[in-house]
Amino acid sequence: MPDRFLVTGALGCVGAWTVRALVAEGVPVVAYDLGTDPHRLRLIMKPDELKRVSFLREDITNLAALERALDQYQVTHIVHLAALQVPFCREDPIRGAQVNVVGTTSVFEAVKRRRDRIRGVAYASSVAIYGPEDTGAENPRSSPSTHYGVFKQANEGTARIYWQDDGVPSIGLRPYTIYGPGRDQGVTSGPTHAMRAAARGEAFHVSFGGRSHFQYVADIARIFIAASRALRSGAGTFNIPSTPEPMSAMVDAIVAAAPAVRGKITYDEVQLPFAVDLEADGLEQAVGPVDLTPLAEGVGETIALFRAAEG
Repeated sequence: MPDRFLVTGALGCVGAWTVRALVAEGVPVVAYDLGTDPHRLRLIMKPDELKRVSFLREDITNLAALERALDQYQVTHIVHLAALQVPFCREDPIRGAQVNVVGTTSVFEAVKRRRDRIRGVAYASSVAIYGPEDTGAENPRSSPSTHYGVFKQANEGTARIYWQDDGVPSIGLRPYTIYGPGRDQGVTSGPTHAMRAAARGEAFHVSFGGRSHFQYVADIARIFIAASRALRSGAGTFNIPSTPEPMSAMVDAIVAAAPAVRGKITYDEVQLPFAVDLEADGLEQAVGPVDLTPLAEGVGETIALFRAAEG
């Protein structure tokens, strides 16, 4: 049966880029999201490309609606990205748990009932499962410092139990600081806001610094697709094999692409509350070679796209 993808959280940043990559391949894709604003998709896709996407406005916590979608479109692969981010989970932990934990459980339950057709599930965990004192081991006993991190930790456990009890295979990925067009909310969105400001020749102050793994959203989308296609057993969860860099390297890359903002992009020297030195040996064994865009190239592409979008 040919690939047919369903992407939850498709109106988010990584979701939009995942949809874009699948459309570029010519793969049928269902964009499943409770939101109504496709501005991220419009930023990176042409109108004729968007016409090739099937849009469903549904709540990820509604198992019956999800099952109808999977059957209506004869879905074979799922990329599950729907989630509330750190600030929203902090403001409303109950809703955060409903979306992030119950929603993920709904995905696995729906797949369990369709194991004969759905060949792969990739879902977004997060580096937020690590607290600042954790070692960064790929199979950790970690101490998250946010509700969001606890919810993502629970999702990794949910995936493990669905493999243990029901034979549902999956791959969870733990992105770090994703940047690129469409990354406009969340704790780590500051560098992308700085790029958009730089495209306009404006100043911007990023609220954190220290070292971080800067990961280009186009790369992360491709990895999620590859993970959903990886025919494997088990419930693996993997860090992205990137190299941590200081915020000064990000600023240098922005200035290289937009010299007019030299001295105008600043940041607080505050380390994010996650482990930095991460073990990342398992992903390539699971999905094959992982190609990551160099920081300067990814930043340059992002600023160029922002300039083009604003005319």
